[in-house]
Amino acid sequence: MKKAQRTGIVIAAHGRHYLAESEGTRLQCVTRGKKTNVAVGDIVDLTLTSPDQAVIDRIQERKTLLYRSDQYKSKLLAANVTQLFIVVATEPGYTDDLVSRALVASEAAGIAARLILNKVDVTENLERTRARLEMYTAMGYPVHEVSAKGWPQETIDELAPLLGNQSTILIGQSGMGKSSLINLLVPGADIATREISAALDTGKHTTTFTRLYHLDSHATVIDSPGFQEFGLYHLSEGMLERAFRDFQPYLGGCKFYNCRHLIEPQCGVLDAVRAGKIAKMRHELYGQLLHESAQTLY
Repeated sequence: MKKAQRTGIVIAAHGRHYLAESEGTRLQCVTRGKKTNVAVGDIVDLTLTSPDQAVIDRIQERKTLLYRSDQYKSKLLAANVTQLFIVVATEPGYTDDLVSRALVASEAAGIAARLILNKVDVTENLERTRARLEMYTAMGYPVHEVSAKGWPQETIDELAPLLGNQSTILIGQSGMGKSSLINLLVPGADIATREISAALDTGKHTTTFTRLYHLDSHATVIDSPGFQEFGLYHLSEGMLERAFRDFQPYLGGCKFYNCRHLIEPQCGVLDAVRAGKIAKMRHELYGQLLHESAQTLY
C-alpha cells in the first residue's frame, strides 16, 4: 500500500527532530539520512509513517533563508520569513555589534528589518538608548518604542498592525523581553510552546528551540532563542559590501573597481566614514566581517 504524501510547514526544530503542521495535524518528523538542513518555516513534502509521524522527503524552494554561521558550520534561523524584528531594550544593555550583524544578515537575505525598543517605561537609560539607535534610523531602519510589561495594550496597538500578511521572526539577546513580546502578540503562545515542546519530547519547559506560531491563515510569528553571537562567515566580500545599507550610496565612488574599502586611496566608503556619513563602528564591523569570511573552512 502506498504511504500517504503530504505537504506541511515546519513549526519547530530541535536537533534532528522536527515538528510540522499538515492539514490540521502536528507530525513528528525526521529527515532521510543524516542531512539536517531543515529550517523552521520551511514548506516540506512529507511521507506519513504513522498518524502522527512522517519523513521529510523534500524542502520546497525557499523565498528567503535567515541564518548565521561560524568558521565550521551554519545555524539556520528560519525560512520564508518576510521581516525581522530585532528586540533591544533600555536595560540590560544590548550590543551594537549583534544588532548590526543581524541587520547585515537581513539585508543579505532580502528580509525587511525593524528594531523594537522594549522597556521604554524604564526611563533611566532611555535617552541614551534612543541616541544610540539614531545610527539605525539614519539608515532607514524603523524603530518602534514599546513596553511589553509596562504598557501591554499600547505595545499591541503599535506592533500588531505590522504583522498582517507577514512571516515575522523575532531575535534578540537574552534579557531584552522578547518572550514577553511574543506572549503579547501571540495569544496562547505559552500553551502552544508547552505542546510543541512535549511533541518534540524536549521536556516541558525548554525554550531553547525555534518555533513558529500561526496568527491567522496569512500571518506567522517565529520565536528564536536568545543568542550572544551572530557569525556571518557565509557572506562573501561582494555580498558584505552590498549588505551594509549605509555603504550603498558610496559604492560607485571608488577609484578602483575592486576596492575593498579598507585602506585604498580615493575610496568613496572611506571618504564617507571620514566625513561622518558612515559610523566608524559600522566600518570597523565591516572590516571584522571581511576578516571572518577569509577564515571560512566549510
